[in-house]
Amino acid sequence: MEMVLQLLLLVLGFALLVKGADWFVDGAAGIATKFGIPQLVIGLTIVAMGTSAPEAAVSITAAFAGNAEITIGNIVGSNVLNILIILGITALVYPVSVQKSTHIIDIPVVLFATAMLFGLGYDGNISRLDGIIMLVVFAAYLFYLFWDAKRPNKLESKEDAKENTVTSEAEVKKLSLPKALLFTVLGLILIVAGSNFVVKSATFVATALGLSQRFIGLTIVALGTSLPELFTSVTAALKKNSDIAVGNIVGSNIFNILFIVGLSGLIIPVPFDPAFRFDTVASGLAAIALLLFSLPKKRLSRISGVVLLLLYVAYFIAIW
Repeated sequence: MEMVLQLLLLVLGFALLVKGADWFVDGAAGIATKFGIPQLVIGLTIVAMGTSAPEAAVSITAAFAGNAEITIGNIVGSNVLNILIILGITALVYPVSVQKSTHIIDIPVVLFATAMLFGLGYDGNISRLDGIIMLVVFAAYLFYLFWDAKRPNKLESKEDAKENTVTSEAEVKKLSLPKALLFTVLGLILIVAGSNFVVKSATFVATALGLSQRFIGLTIVALGTSLPELFTSVTAALKKNSDIAVGNIVGSNIFNILFIVGLSGLIIPVPFDPAFRFDTVASGLAAIALLLFSLPKKRLSRISGVVLLLLYVAYFIAIW
């Protein structure tokens, strides 16, 4: 009976995280709009980071609770799942176009961030200094995004740039300031509550089933916290507007490592189990697979989607 209760609390936690992230993005974007912050800046920061709010809340909560395997497992597992499962499913629904800038800038940044995580964690610990280094690199990447957004983009066509701007603006709901504040506060409350449910329930389930917290973090928790990315990408594909899926996923992976792991390490040093070296390499290989499959024709075909899903099956078997 206790197991059933904990599984229900786990599902409830995921639901609270997803809804909380949605409300937080709407509220924070509404507040930013009221204070005259440009729509493009909102799209590059609040909207983009909002889909990673569940990963951030769960990983930081787990770090404070001393469950480092969930902290790191959630991030690395989410990054593997984002590319192999979410983009795999999205490509199956509708082939995904990949912009030139993603090949030249974003995927290499993902690979660099993954290599940083492997290198900084190789000694068995993400220290406060490691966290600061990651956050500095993340700040530099954000600075580049802002700089790049304010100039005629040489890596994309004018049509792509216009479409991206329209997409960012469309994602920002028009809210009154009191309503925006209410959405922000309620969103944060749901995120915090949901993250606590997820960490406690996942720890209980792992112990009861004799599974490691690493495995639970890499799979169940990672899947639950990646639900916003899954819903966003599949919905876009169903509307035959899957072009934004790769950008959202790659941006989320960068945010997961540089900001979430960096912030977690800055708040409290996070142990990095040697077993995560394999998972970090798998995350990097997933990004390389994305690059190789999408580079020739600037898109992910349905066949590529099937291959990505099969690669995840192989990864799952390897960590079982």
